[in-house]
Amino acid sequence: MPMKLLSAALFSSALLLSASLTTADGHPPGASSSAPAIFGFRDATAESAVEVRFLAVPDPKLAEQHLRILTQAPHMAGTVEDKATADYVAQKFRDAGLDTEIVEYRVWMNYPAEVSVDLTAPAGVTMHGPTREHVDSDSFQDDPRVVMPFSAMSPSGDVEAEVVYANYGTPDDFEKIEKLKVDVRGKIVLVRYGQNFRGVKVFVAQERGAAGVIIYSDPADDGWRRGDKYPDGPWRPDTGVQRGSVGYMFEFPGDPTTPGIASTPSLPDSRRISPGQSAQMPKIPVTPLSYHDVWPVLEHLDGPASPREWQGALPFTYHVGPGPAKVKMHLKQDYQFRTLWDVIGRVRGSELADEWVVAGNHRDAWVYGAVDPNSGTAAMLEAVHGVGELLKSGWRPKRTLVFASWDGEEEGLIGSTEWVEQHEADLTSAPAYFNMDVAVCGPKFGASAVPSLKQFLRDVTKAVPSPKGGTLYDAWLKSSQPDASSPQLPTEAIADSRRLPAAQSKDDVPVGDLGSGSDYTAFLQHAGVPSTDVSSTGPYGVYHSVFDNFAWFKKFGDPDFTYEQEMARVFGLEALRMADADILPYDYEEYGKEVTLYLDAAQHRADNKFGEHGLDFGAVNTAARRFQATAGKILAQQKHPPRDAARLNQALRKAERALLTPQGLPHRPWFRHAIYAPGEYTGYAAVVIPGVNEALDKGDSEQARQQLAALAAALDRAAKALEGYR
Repeated sequence: MPMKLLSAALFSSALLLSASLTTADGHPPGASSSAPAIFGFRDATAESAVEVRFLAVPDPKLAEQHLRILTQAPHMAGTVEDKATADYVAQKFRDAGLDTEIVEYRVWMNYPAEVSVDLTAPAGVTMHGPTREHVDSDSFQDDPRVVMPFSAMSPSGDVEAEVVYANYGTPDDFEKIEKLKVDVRGKIVLVRYGQNFRGVKVFVAQERGAAGVIIYSDPADDGWRRGDKYPDGPWRPDTGVQRGSVGYMFEFPGDPTTPGIASTPSLPDSRRISPGQSAQMPKIPVTPLSYHDVWPVLEHLDGPASPREWQGALPFTYHVGPGPAKVKMHLKQDYQFRTLWDVIGRVRGSELADEWVVAGNHRDAWVYGAVDPNSGTAAMLEAVHGVGELLKSGWRPKRTLVFASWDGEEEGLIGSTEWVEQHEADLTSAPAYFNMDVAVCGPKFGASAVPSLKQFLRDVTKAVPSPKGGTLYDAWLKSSQPDASSPQLPTEAIADSRRLPAAQSKDDVPVGDLGSGSDYTAFLQHAGVPSTDVSSTGPYGVYHSVFDNFAWFKKFGDPDFTYEQEMARVFGLEALRMADADILPYDYEEYGKEVTLYLDAAQHRADNKFGEHGLDFGAVNTAARRFQATAGKILAQQKHPPRDAARLNQALRKAERALLTPQGLPHRPWFRHAIYAPGEYTGYAAVVIPGVNEALDKGDSEQARQQLAALAAALDRAAKALEGYR
């Protein structure tokens, strides 16, 4: 469409959208004529006008075009095809008027050179894996650039040993194996994807003396047990394989040779640690397989029948082993220092240029990555398109907007982590980081955030129209009941319910807590920047496989790209509101209520483990009450702010950072947040008040006392930061 016609169409759309986003009395949804419509703004009318102009811009057809171009070739991190996607994103940022640069990092990564897995016993049974991923009709599967299935961060190695089946490879699973009097030492452990991060499976197996690990996707979890297999349905076909990193990111993410230091091209090697000494690198070989390839291995295991809850969907009884199935693994990894490319686009703030509002999505994929991550990249580009139209109209944000396309996320959150480590001092004044990874694989919206931004997220969705009619908030509220028949994300990303009490402090849609597994990790848990993560999800069985491609997305993910448009609006509106807010729209009262619930649950666990007089929660409960009470008073002042809000905003920014502990968590000091961290034995899922809960897991009363004291000190610091304004 010619530019003049496009501008006219956008203006007409803005008028129509403006009408659809007002109530009968002429106010935005959720607003009233007697109160500010948007928390954090003195002039809600002016902000609403900006938002209506922005919301009219994201275009489903342009999002489809972005996704088609971004996924036309496999683009694993560090490849020439990955660089081509960086150049594409950079050009779109520049077209929108963003000051754009491509930032390079030099990081330690492996590509697979040789991978084979053979069944060497019992005699007469053959298996040669990994089998090529293939279905009867797919236009993308035969590209010679498709990387063979492999595990990033696995060492090279040759291992031949009997196999032991260990279900999902959780600590509880290995304890059950011990009770069955099965020894995994020197064995190859076979585990299925789900329940915890794949690197945790390897970590636990390594702790128990396993010689190697094979990870597979069972059809019970994301294959035919869920529904029709691709290409007839959205679920994993027999030969589909989930690639992924098995690095110990729960120790620290990023380049494994530079914990806490940015891995810039100019960094001397003398400042790096040896890869062999890195706490992030497994010591035993690991590789993934399809359930097609694992079938003869599982079928030829004897030993005890597995616990019935371990039974998958293959048509025979699963046994634990060991043997008689014996497997030979041959892995030759090509480790090198490779270049990654982050794309950073900025719009300098007109008033508070040193305060960066950062919004990011990773761009690299295991293969094509139509859902993970480029549904997010396409949505981000349409959000940037909307910002560009505002810039053309003369609008400028009060705070600096930073849009980031991260590289190397799949290998270990590398691009975002290195950038945060490089800019840690600059981020001390950053009000927020907004993340989007899997933007769309279905129609069901969900979100996670620090508690201070949960209501902010709800409010944003009240301004975004839903393809289902009404607002996104309406659709979210309607769909907020769990649907067990349609898992929303890979099961390894689901929170450990034993660690997370029902902490929803408002009678409202639930917003989850942030663990790890995406690029908010370094921002929140290392730098203390308040963060959110948004996604629109549905049945999705092709995660990290060759079948996560444009054909799957067009057929099953979002055929008309209306949910892409929705996510572009949510993502962009988060950034716009935070960049222009007069008063930072944090709700620390909700934070205080959630922390109180976490402490109640932890105290109950401690009483059960050590007795009622084992641990003293008095000081930490006092600190939590102080934080919550102070937060309530500050919230009241946020709703009736002074004309000069600089001191109030400074206090609000300091509170989240005050929750960082200088010494970090026990045994993993890179993670410094006292309230949220990825679990040592979950990896993705959040563990709340992690220092305390993980000490309780271990039954270590002395460490628990130390961590209660550290938590009390953090809550007191946060309360003091807020009291500093009063």
